[in-house]
Amino acid sequence: MASKTPKGRQAPGYRCSECGWTTIKWVGRCGECQAWGSVEEIGADTTRGKTSATAVSTPAQPIVQVDATIAGHRHTGIPEFDRVLGGGLVPGAVVLLAGEPGVGKSTLLLDVAARVARQGGKVLYVTGEESAAQVKLRADRINAVADSLYLAAESDLGQALGQVDQVSPDLLIVDSVQTLSSAEVDGVAGGVSQVREVAAGVIGAAKDRNIATILVGHVTKDGSIAGPRLLEHLVDVVCQFEGERHSRLRLLRAVKNRYGSTDEVGCFDLTTDGIEGLEAPTRLFLTRTPAPVAGTCVTVAMEGLRPIVAEVQALLTPSEAAQPKRSATGLDASRVSMLLAVLRARAGLNLTKHESYVATVGGVKLSEPSVDLAVVLAVASSFTETPLPPNVVAFGEVGLAGELRPVRDLSQRINEAERLGFVAAVFPRGQQNPGTLPNGFQLIPVDTVSDALEIFFRDGDTSISDAFVTRAMGMGQ
Repeated sequence: MASKTPKGRQAPGYRCSECGWTTIKWVGRCGECQAWGSVEEIGADTTRGKTSATAVSTPAQPIVQVDATIAGHRHTGIPEFDRVLGGGLVPGAVVLLAGEPGVGKSTLLLDVAARVARQGGKVLYVTGEESAAQVKLRADRINAVADSLYLAAESDLGQALGQVDQVSPDLLIVDSVQTLSSAEVDGVAGGVSQVREVAAGVIGAAKDRNIATILVGHVTKDGSIAGPRLLEHLVDVVCQFEGERHSRLRLLRAVKNRYGSTDEVGCFDLTTDGIEGLEAPTRLFLTRTPAPVAGTCVTVAMEGLRPIVAEVQALLTPSEAAQPKRSATGLDASRVSMLLAVLRARAGLNLTKHESYVATVGGVKLSEPSVDLAVVLAVASSFTETPLPPNVVAFGEVGLAGELRPVRDLSQRINEAERLGFVAAVFPRGQQNPGTLPNGFQLIPVDTVSDALEIFFRDGDTSISDAFVTRAMGMGQ
């Protein structure tokens, strides 16, 4: 005869630690949030009494009496890193830095550690992936050696916290949170329960000792941070370090920031000698040729609050295939296909017998819809084999009806274009007032894709409009 579950006792079962989904038997993957390894056994006693009040160690105080200077930002010595953090590291704050393997996370943080140490701070770098000697080799290569920078190769959470007690650092770096494990919890390092325990232990130590802390996190195949989603909720700042393996450019974005904005983007240049911030990364995304080349158009995209002038290139070649190849690099391929369809339906460009290759320069990824107009003009320029004026930028979102829609931050785009020597911009009519224009800069408003093409190309001709040449090219003299 089957035994009954005692009264007040929950029947044995399993619950997902990510979303709370329950099941009567164990499964490797949650049926609700699809997370792997997050289903754990439950069966806790439900007949708990009410928690009684205990003596208060620190009484509550009015918010006007709280000293906020204790949690002020401290500069790291790398302006691009400080920009993303909101001004620098905050004592007691925990930053989670995630990124693809080999993107440069450890190199960046070792440089940060050395700069903070040279400013008089004491830094403890705990590595669970390398030995202290291996970290020292990289530090010698990138010139990141400082007297008050301490290295500890530990894979046990208790040992790592013991190192923190012994060194008493101002900055703690843990590389990475998935390589540490706790003897108090079952499971291998990197598992859901281990990551949760390690993160809680490190965060607790950081808050108790008022230590600025940076945790390195791994990512999964789909680019999300490995481990329980609770990890992102526990930390104060979540940053993503991005970059292509074949490109030197690295971008640092804040996904979550309790002490600043998440709109800022930091740009870095990764070389064999280390990594350095780029205050003006725009020149990486432009090519300068002695003579204008057909199929290129310059645009101004916004990465957070930062305007970046980038170049879009297009190449069309005749094809006899029933389905010509469509390729997009650095741009959304589905959106590029949509723009090609708009050009055919709304502007009369028959591209069905042409292969199309559209790409950005310098490895930059442009996902903002404001680059639509530049893509359209680059494709039309390649189709007609006619170069566009080299000192003109274009930006505007293209709709399915061929209309151009306004973009945000018009004044910032114009000022950045003018700073790099451009003299005119083609943009959607009906855009908000940009305010005072730079001296000698001209705006050319258009309503539709057809209007934009008519500015550069005559009907049935492949030459640039003489009126536009006089207006745009003449202003650069």
